[in-house]
Amino acid sequence: MREHSLIKLEYHRALDTVRQYLVTYPGRKLAERLQPSTDRVTIRARMAETEETRKLLSKGAQPPLPSLEGVEEVMALLGTGYILSEQQLGCLARFIRSCGQLMKFMEAKSLEASVVASYSASMYELDGLLRSIETSIDRGRIVDGASAELGKVRKRIRIAEEKLHRKLEALMAKHSSHLQERLVSQRGGRFVLPIKKEYRKFIRGAVLDESSSGQTVFVEPEEASSLAEELQMLRSEENREEMRILAGLTEEAETNRQELSVNIETVGHYDLLIAKARWALAIDGRPVELNEEGIIELKGARHPFLGANAVPLNVKVGDDYRSLLITGPNTGGKTIALKTVGLLTLMAQTGLLVPAEEGSRLAVFRQVEADIGDDQNLDRSLSTFSAHLTNLIGILSEAGRATLVLLDELATGTDPGEGVGLSIAVLEELHRRGSVVLATTHFNEIKQFARVTPGFRNARMAFDEESLRPLYRLDMGEAGDSYAFVIARKLGVEEKILRRAKEIAERLQAGRGKTEDGALFEGAELPPAEAKGSSRSSGDPARRPAANREEAEEPAFKVGDVVWIPNLKVTGVVFKLHDERGNMIVQVKGQKLRINRKRVKPYIDGSRLYPQDYDMDIVFDTIANRKLRKQMGKRHVQGLRIERPPGD
Repeated sequence: MREHSLIKLEYHRALDTVRQYLVTYPGRKLAERLQPSTDRVTIRARMAETEETRKLLSKGAQPPLPSLEGVEEVMALLGTGYILSEQQLGCLARFIRSCGQLMKFMEAKSLEASVVASYSASMYELDGLLRSIETSIDRGRIVDGASAELGKVRKRIRIAEEKLHRKLEALMAKHSSHLQERLVSQRGGRFVLPIKKEYRKFIRGAVLDESSSGQTVFVEPEEASSLAEELQMLRSEENREEMRILAGLTEEAETNRQELSVNIETVGHYDLLIAKARWALAIDGRPVELNEEGIIELKGARHPFLGANAVPLNVKVGDDYRSLLITGPNTGGKTIALKTVGLLTLMAQTGLLVPAEEGSRLAVFRQVEADIGDDQNLDRSLSTFSAHLTNLIGILSEAGRATLVLLDELATGTDPGEGVGLSIAVLEELHRRGSVVLATTHFNEIKQFARVTPGFRNARMAFDEESLRPLYRLDMGEAGDSYAFVIARKLGVEEKILRRAKEIAERLQAGRGKTEDGALFEGAELPPAEAKGSSRSSGDPARRPAANREEAEEPAFKVGDVVWIPNLKVTGVVFKLHDERGNMIVQVKGQKLRINRKRVKPYIDGSRLYPQDYDMDIVFDTIANRKLRKQMGKRHVQGLRIERPPGD
């Protein structure tokens, strides 16, 4: 799968949402490797185990995932020669105990979740290692019974400590008048008495320290030093025995390293399964039927990031027809429909449950390709049209029978006539290759193409003509309108104008009225000055009213007219009419050029290309700017602004 398409369809956002439910490090590692599979058997198995886990959780079951605190560090140290500490061995014991609890839980659930429960059968109980650790270490300390030798040494230590303390008590009583305070302290592990400096000579022993004022010296009495040395030797012996015990436990853990790794990996698999099931519960996800014939049939599907209030999507493609053209008003949900189909396909192929009703079907594709949104790059001078074209080239390099292609806003960002032609040619090529295609468009020519071409089908986003609001419901089998006439009538446009507009639109859609003699406008009720032979679309000065000839013997252009630029040998669309110097702005291949009107010639009158109410921003502006403008029209947003290049 191409990264560009995965980003456009928010696939990584879906994976990130699953990861938020993870609690173990092996679960997170497994989640990092998640990606869409192209093997139907593997996908079905992943869906089945996720569905089993979802059902368990929905009944209130809480699988006891083992604690892995400190275990990752322990596993990294095994085999390096490092001797594990009491705390590290305690973490290992806690993990082994909790693995046993998980195994017992899954054994009890084997009837209602046979697949999920079976994974625990691969885990190891490791009772021997657990017993060795628990009999040697308690609450982070090696117990006396860890070995017979350790028990003997610690008994001798206690006797030696008692002798030393008695001796020190006797010395303090004997020299009480010489002490700064009646207290035994330590310096460097040696026992000392705080003697007043002037009485130093009354006590035999070594001075190990003195106070900051110099008034007190800390003396290790000679009578106690031999006992202290004996105690120090015993403690060294204790330390050697403790290290021997820890080394033995570490060696035993190393011999069980493979079994521990299997348990950790299985816990990670359970963690990921539970995370996928928890998200499925959050979005009301369920498994769907899978096929390799390219058939998509979603019933009551919802985009997982739109919430429960999103209008369910019903869509079908890939059986009798493999290309679906979706039309309808702006902000009516066309793009969301594409994203829903694309993301749910990727989710299913990753083994995730999808928010759709029972009986839904999805196909397994080798490639899911998407050209959605505005990818213009100002730093690289890449226009909207160029960005779309670059994406299309990438899609065509990959597309085949096992490819799902999602195309948003066909024929935008360039000359409408050329854009429509290019779009239809691309649709034909994708159909020839057998790809499954869902595309959105506003253009009647593309709707008509889908209506009459085998293998293509139209659909439309529903619109409430009374409230003038989109319903976000996809109706299969019919092409949608821009609903310009409905909106115009609601706003009070006269019926005779609407009747004439419909007549012109119908002739345009039927392919009539494209001759140079202006047959499209036959029968129009024009003002007397124009009815005597003028034609706004011909650009012929000889046929224009005499009153207008006084301005120039030059053609009168309108915004949206297509003109020919001889010196560049290209066509462009009039964006801004000429100023007092005769300079006009023409859009050529997505770029705005300032050209004198004397250097352009009429090519196609705009009224022959666009309906009367057509939103020219679709031709001249980016999708991003149009969305920003709509947002700004609804409410004030601090810091939100639209930046245009010079000339716009």
